[in-house]
Amino acid sequence: MPRLLEAVLGVGNDLELRGTLQRIVENAAALTGARYAALGVLAPGEDNGLAEFCTTGMPQADRDRIGHPPTGRRGVPGVLVHDRVPLRLTDLTTDPRSCGMPPGHPEMRGFLGVPLFVEDEVYGNLYLAEKRGGPFTAEDEQLVRLLAAQAGIAIGNARLYETARRRERWIEGAAAVTTALLTGEAAADALMTVAERARVLADASAGVILQPTDEGGMEIVTASAPVGVEGLVGTTIAPGSAVLEQLLGGEPVFLDDSATDARMTTPVRHRFGPSMMLPLQAEGRLIGTLALPRRRGAPQYSPAEKLLATQFASQAALALVLADAQQRRERLAVFEDRDRIARDLHDLVVQRLFATGMMLESTQRRTAAEERDAGVHATLGRAVDELRSTVQEVRTAIFALQQPPADAPTSFRGKVLRETAAAAAALGVRPSVAFTGPVDARIPDRVAGHLLAALRDALAAASRRSDPTRTAVTVDATVTLPDGRPGVRLTVSTDDDGGGGADDSGTGGRETTATWQSPL
Repeated sequence: MPRLLEAVLGVGNDLELRGTLQRIVENAAALTGARYAALGVLAPGEDNGLAEFCTTGMPQADRDRIGHPPTGRRGVPGVLVHDRVPLRLTDLTTDPRSCGMPPGHPEMRGFLGVPLFVEDEVYGNLYLAEKRGGPFTAEDEQLVRLLAAQAGIAIGNARLYETARRRERWIEGAAAVTTALLTGEAAADALMTVAERARVLADASAGVILQPTDEGGMEIVTASAPVGVEGLVGTTIAPGSAVLEQLLGGEPVFLDDSATDARMTTPVRHRFGPSMMLPLQAEGRLIGTLALPRRRGAPQYSPAEKLLATQFASQAALALVLADAQQRRERLAVFEDRDRIARDLHDLVVQRLFATGMMLESTQRRTAAEERDAGVHATLGRAVDELRSTVQEVRTAIFALQQPPADAPTSFRGKVLRETAAAAAALGVRPSVAFTGPVDARIPDRVAGHLLAALRDALAAASRRSDPTRTAVTVDATVTLPDGRPGVRLTVSTDDDGGGGADDSGTGGRETTATWQSPL
């Protein structure tokens, strides 16, 4: 009795499940005087093989020689798995139900096996072999059954503790993902955050995000894995797959073995074993699917893990929707601000500049007619030209403000502005751009491509000059070529400080003008 009490007290000293199982094995061996002891944990499902095997008394070298532990599907371990009643044998090797020992296994004759119940369900079996001093007795069986009953309580407590810890980790993970997504991450970074965090929480080999394709299938767009991520991104599930129908319908899919499941059709399925595929769905909108495959031979996902992962996917989907809505609001605020600036420039600055220009032109005509002062006439002419140039540049700035900041320009004006903006870093100054005539309507695509190439060459040549102080780009779609055909002319003028920079011809100068023209 003192030994039994000591063993019972020792079993409940650890809240970690793995530590509790190992302590049960060691205490059972000490209580009965067994040389070898093991505890086999049943796998979930109808198959009920052994998912985990804890041992004591066997050196690591012997375990390495034996290799894979018993599966519990045949031999004496299989008898206990199916009958679920205590089994005591004097000579294990003579029992007709025995299937022998694997090569390298220590010799075992005396055997005692007892089922281990947790909350009225068989959790696993306790195996004892080779009692020192003789065969196992009825008293040994009774002691081990009492120990197993107390061990069931300890395992139940450890499972509750582990479930609580696991739930806490998933909740913390979901909160961390929500916080990260609402800080303004880009869409691709947000999906990677979800995949990475879910992979760690689920102890999976990979975390991948699939999104619907235009063809009706699904494609892996984001993948997180410690190793072996090559070949995952871009893999598709073809339309018509049974798995795909469930996912598009918003239903989770749980696979015992991705490599052998007939519903899986992807070329990378052979890499993985147990897997969860969870729809990312919020407010009736299917964003994609979160897949968490484990390596082949890894433990199956428990019902608690499936539930927690499903809840995490729902929370992550909601966070993605909220993050997207937040980014849209921020983008809308930027657009509204840009529209306001463009409107103010148009309504106030441009109109005032235009009115001032008209006043100067009127004054210029009067002074020219009266021929009072040639110097005043020239000064007014330069002022009018500067005002016209300023109006043109302000209009260009208004057009640039009206373009979406994150999208590639589709109009010809937008493409020219993008090229000049990209050249600003190399030039050291931002080029001014002026358009004459309806360039978007008059310049066809074939001419536009050649003009943009000529513009890039001219800007590259300008950047090689010595400290350019001003670069002006003009696109005129109203010119008439020498042969009488309508055309377009590109002019790129560059001023520098005269410090010896050379243009394409190899000569220095303060101003260089490059011209390109083409018929329309």
